[in-house]
Amino acid sequence: MEYIVEKIGMSRTIGVPSIPVTLLKVVNAKVCEINEDGSALVAYSYGKKFNKPIEGQQKKYNLSKEFNRFITLKKVNNSEVGDLDVSPLEKAKIVQSSFLTKGRGFSGVMKRHGFAGGPAGHGSRFHRKTGSIGNAEFPGRVQKGQKMPGQYGNTKNSVKNEIVSFDKNQMILVVKGSVSGANGKLGQIQIVQ
Repeated sequence: MEYIVEKIGMSRTIGVPSIPVTLLKVVNAKVCEINEDGSALVAYSYGKKFNKPIEGQQKKYNLSKEFNRFITLKKVNNSEVGDLDVSPLEKAKIVQSSFLTKGRGFSGVMKRHGFAGGPAGHGSRFHRKTGSIGNAEFPGRVQKGQKMPGQYGNTKNSVKNEIVSFDKNQMILVVKGSVSGANGKLGQIQIVQ
C-alpha cells in the first residue's frame, strides 16, 4: 500500500533508551479511479495551484476545489472510489519512505564531495578549489565520473524505517530514524512489512 505524507519534523521518544523519530502526517486523499492492476488515481490538496485541466478533473471526479493535485499510486487498499483507506498502517511494521533531498544548488567540490581543499594560510592560491583533474600523457583526457562542482541535492532518496506508532485520529505516523527532505515537504511511503 502507498500513501502521500508530509514531513512534520524530528523528535525523540521518552524513555530509556531514547529513540530519534520522524513525524509524518498522512495527507487526506481521495481515490478517483482504480485500475485493473491495483494502481489508482488519487487526488490530494497541496498549495493553491489551479488551472483549466485541474478544474476539468475536479468536475469529472466530483471533487471539491481543495483537491488540486493528482498522482497515481501503485497499490491502494480501496476496492471502490472514495477516501483513501489508511487501516493497513495500524498493522504495518516497516515502511519505505521516498522524499526529495534538500536542494543545495550549484556547489563546489568541498561541499558536494567532501574534498579537503588546500592550505588556508597566506600566500596559497588553492583554498576551496578542485585541484588537478587530469592525468599525464596517458590517457590524456579527463576520465568519466570525475568528481567536480555541480548541482547538489534535490534528488529522490528512499529509506526503510521501522514504525514506532500511528495515531489514526491525527493521521500522524511516527517512524524510527531520519527521513530525507525539508520539513513541510511531501513524499510517499510504501508498506514493506
